[in-house]
Amino acid sequence: MRYRTLGKTGLEVSELGFGAWGIGRDAWIGADDDESLRALRIAIEHGVNFLDTAYAYGNGHSEKLVGAAVRDAAETVYVASKVPPKNMQWPARPGVRVEEVFPGDWIVGCTEGSLENLGLESIDVQQLHVWSDDWIGQGDWLEKIEGLKRDGKIRFFGISINDHQPENAIQLVESGIVDTVQVIYNVFDQSPEDALFPAVEAARVGVIARVPFDEGALTGSVRPETTFPEDDFRNEYFAGERKREVWERVQAIARDLDVEVEGLAEVALRFCLSHPATTVVIPGMRSTRNVERNVHAAEAGPLEASQLAALRRHRWVDS
Repeated sequence: MRYRTLGKTGLEVSELGFGAWGIGRDAWIGADDDESLRALRIAIEHGVNFLDTAYAYGNGHSEKLVGAAVRDAAETVYVASKVPPKNMQWPARPGVRVEEVFPGDWIVGCTEGSLENLGLESIDVQQLHVWSDDWIGQGDWLEKIEGLKRDGKIRFFGISINDHQPENAIQLVESGIVDTVQVIYNVFDQSPEDALFPAVEAARVGVIARVPFDEGALTGSVRPETTFPEDDFRNEYFAGERKREVWERVQAIARDLDVEVEGLAEVALRFCLSHPATTVVIPGMRSTRNVERNVHAAEAGPLEASQLAALRRHRWVDS
């Protein structure tokens, strides 16, 4: 396992992190707690030392599993969690003031709830689960974040950028307030490279890349005939013609790179790690099989320049 420095935090984190949304069991149907714990523990054994969860994932269920794995680990493992918006709206709506979304007392209360779920004394990276650059200078959220740091309840502060809105955090990055940003970055959505990545590199802000497989599309497992369990969020995500569209696009990628469709998951993960701005990529891993495959892909390292050049042509603005 390779490691990178998480921006100005100084934390040395594994290039492959563990995305723990799916093990919360609320949106991804079919997760099994015993298998989730095995996956977490095997990931840690393979050198994965960065686990990303959230207070809202299964109403704390994901945090409880992550905490159990971390407390059992012999190695140092870093935990990132997130404060949900008080109005429970994802993404943040334009024009809504921060007092409606992240009042200071809400941030403190959710953080204390996360610590209780995790069974830990401190969260290494506490993030706000949505963001708008309009909130800089509004409300008391920053005062409360700084207080949580002084009290030792959190070590570093980050945000999770709204889906497909990487420019909506550049002012925050340039302010010097934030230690990390979490952003969607994959072969289809390469937009963070345009302005966000230059900004974070200049400000020494760590980047947590999420959704590297576009919720499974870039693994080649989503085809026109694919079905998902009832109440699984992917039914909405892949609604309409999207399953057909992604299947046609992944076949085109496979032809362009002269690889089998079944090998695209490794390509997709390595694409994220090929950009120097990326610190850690956090695919969801609900099974030991997922862990083993992703560890193997991460260990293969960045893609070759010719492969990256080919993948640039598959940027999908509407992702």
